[in-house]
Amino acid sequence: MWSPEREAEALAGADSAGLLPPEWEEDEERMSFLFSAFKRSREVNSTDWDSKMGFWAPLVLSHSRRQGVVRLRLRDLQEAFQRKGSVPLGLATVLQDLLRRGELQRESDFMASVDSSWISWGVGVFLLKPLKWTLSNVLGENKVPAEEVLVAVELLKEKAEEMYRLYQSSPLSSHPVVALSELSALCANSCPDERTFYLVLLQLQKEKRVTVLEQNGEKIVKFARGPHAKVSPVNDVDVGVYQLMQSEQILSRKVESLSQEAERCKEEARRACREGKKQLALRSLKAKQRTEKRIEALHAKLDTVQGILDRICASQTDQMVFNAYQAGVGALKLSMKDVTVEKAESLVDQIQELCDTQDEVSQTLAGGVTNGLDFDSEELEKELDILLQDTTKEPLDLPDNPHQTFYTNSVPNPRISDAELEAELEKLSLSEGGSIPSSKSPKRQLEPTL
Repeated sequence: MWSPEREAEALAGADSAGLLPPEWEEDEERMSFLFSAFKRSREVNSTDWDSKMGFWAPLVLSHSRRQGVVRLRLRDLQEAFQRKGSVPLGLATVLQDLLRRGELQRESDFMASVDSSWISWGVGVFLLKPLKWTLSNVLGENKVPAEEVLVAVELLKEKAEEMYRLYQSSPLSSHPVVALSELSALCANSCPDERTFYLVLLQLQKEKRVTVLEQNGEKIVKFARGPHAKVSPVNDVDVGVYQLMQSEQILSRKVESLSQEAERCKEEARRACREGKKQLALRSLKAKQRTEKRIEALHAKLDTVQGILDRICASQTDQMVFNAYQAGVGALKLSMKDVTVEKAESLVDQIQELCDTQDEVSQTLAGGVTNGLDFDSEELEKELDILLQDTTKEPLDLPDNPHQTFYTNSVPNPRISDAELEAELEKLSLSEGGSIPSSKSPKRQLEPTL
């Protein structure tokens, strides 16, 4: 259970573990300046004012975040930031500035911003309006009483998101409604006290992600089905689902209790047999059989309830898919609103016409530029024929047709006389030791073989 003393102890022990700035222990002159009070107005010395505010404002918020505490009081902060017996004299001014910037909010103002009908029953710890709610009205809006509770806005939103994620990842999310007591047990680590739990739930209510209803003296919470969806009011179906869930839990507890009773009867029968008490053993076995029959009947009822819950869950899934299909069809119709077959065909024809025009332009540009000279192709053909006729009339300067025979290897045959040939032949015959016929002998004409 939350108490001011418990929260103050948690805050005071937070910064003793080396989480304070380095100058906290090292720079006496600066810490003396930071622990002094603010001037009456920032205009007196804006540099000193901004220096102090730049030190204390982030420190207060980070202090709250490290502890996971969304509720702050001036008195608790003064105790947490004590240094050598001194307390910061300007913390009230720092809290006023954070309130002005919207980073902190008075707890009373936060609750007033939420649906009052929800608070009227839902937050039992706030039903009696404390005196500290009216202290700011008595002292004025520019004063922060030491006992007034302030809420860290951003941290509260983060804890609300964490609670929603915890629910979505738990077995409780199989149905949209859950008992408030079960949700409180699920969020015990992130919400260490009852006040924090209710503030986080109020933040989800403010974001329209949960709604709460009291049914037969018990509070039930309904969550939105999607992270970006808005929760719908609790209806008869939700109440029926919750009643079925309660019946399932009751039946499960009865089955477990009867199972233990049947096991006890079995042990009594076994012990009676060992002691030779046959009649007592028979009575214990009969009690065991009666208990087992009751268990079978309860199992049948439990199966029926679970089957109904499964069907309801399946129908909700089907409804969600149907809504998605319906939304998709609507979006498709809207996107195809101005699209018809005739318009599509006309568009295709226009594209084809433009492509043809582009091809003609490309061909025209590929023909080149004639620099303004227009040549007649027929005249050019006639002039070419005349040139060819003049060329055929002129004698061609061609080499004489040779009478000598050329060798097949295309080597040129030099002009050699018959006397030179006979002299060459005589040399060859002498080298071979043969005789040469006389030049007066009948001359045999030598002809090279072709």
